[in-house]
Amino acid sequence: MVRRDRLRRMREWWVQVGLLAVPLLAAYLHIPPPQLSPALHAWKASGKFFTYKGMRIFYQDSAGVVGSPEIVVLLHGFPTSSYDWYKIWEGLTLRFHRVIALDFLGFGFSDKPRPHHYSIFEQASIVEALLRHLGLQNRRINLLSHDYGDIVAQELLYRYKQNRSGRLTIKSLCLSNGGIFPETHHPLLLQKILKDGGVLSPILTRLMNFFVFSRGLTPVFGPYTRPSESELWDMWAGIRNNDGNLVIDSLLQYINQRQKFQRRWVGALTSVTIPRKRCRGPQCRFWMTTLATIHS
Repeated sequence: MVRRDRLRRMREWWVQVGLLAVPLLAAYLHIPPPQLSPALHAWKASGKFFTYKGMRIFYQDSAGVVGSPEIVVLLHGFPTSSYDWYKIWEGLTLRFHRVIALDFLGFGFSDKPRPHHYSIFEQASIVEALLRHLGLQNRRINLLSHDYGDIVAQELLYRYKQNRSGRLTIKSLCLSNGGIFPETHHPLLLQKILKDGGVLSPILTRLMNFFVFSRGLTPVFGPYTRPSESELWDMWAGIRNNDGNLVIDSLLQYINQRQKFQRRWVGALTSVTIPRKRCRGPQCRFWMTTLATIHS
């Protein structure tokens, strides 16, 4: 009798906890995204959008040094946006005639459709469409990429190598801090879970918050280059824009795609003759300042 009463009280307690937790969890899952900082708001205001197959793609296009024929296109990493480049943007405009960057589909201020099959092939086609939109499809382009952008650059390189009509012409390529070779890339535990698209994925993407994001991203940086908390908030604001946290698992399919198409993308990188450079950490700073002097 005493045991039955104890079990009944325990069940009642758990019911009360559940009734309290449900509205709290519901409120948490509908927390609005953080407001844009003045710097991030200015970045968005200075950019533009173009439409690719009915989807809005955000991009930046700045005129640089007069008299130079050089154009550089910047391809950002995962899971951030073109805002990654803001610290070196002005310096690049002093070395290039045009400096162009975009937010890939599913990132930053670009549309984040769901459900959607995100792929490196589509992101590469978006880069090509942007350059056609800007009337630069016949110009020779310098590519500067980072992380996720490295794989997009490899696909663009493959298309360039195949001499396919309508593809952009690459003059030089700089790949930075990316897992170009799948066997050397070691994704985080959370990335492994999300990329497999299991039943936990939609739950984890909804539960994702700034604390989890910042704790996972900060160790990726070196001890002297780690972003400040305000910079991390800017990154998080870009992710949360248009509910971007809900497509993280779909975007992470790039890890599986990289393994599946390893021969295509690594082969392109090892067989072309254009000037190319792979750099990590402090090496990238030097290369970014000298990229404009490279000629094929």
